[in-house]
Amino acid sequence: MKALTEFIAQSLVEHPQQVAVSQYRSGNRLRLELKVAKDDMGRVIGKSGRVANAIRILLRVAAEREGQQVTLDVVEP
Repeated sequence: MKALTEFIAQSLVEHPQQVAVSQYRSGNRLRLELKVAKDDMGRVIGKSGRVANAIRILLRVAAEREGQQVTLDVVEP
């Protein structure tokens, strides 16, 4: 899940080298925190959060295939 999140985020932003994903596991639940450059926050979140929600949906589908649950938080730099 971490690699998928990094790939998607790096494809969206202007500064892909500043993309960082941290993951925390709690049983069957996986929590991912995405950090990007301040200038790229709008690209990752999108209008009304549409891009961020689309990333969350992709992650949920991928996680469900593996029998896991995942949440994604976009953290401000």
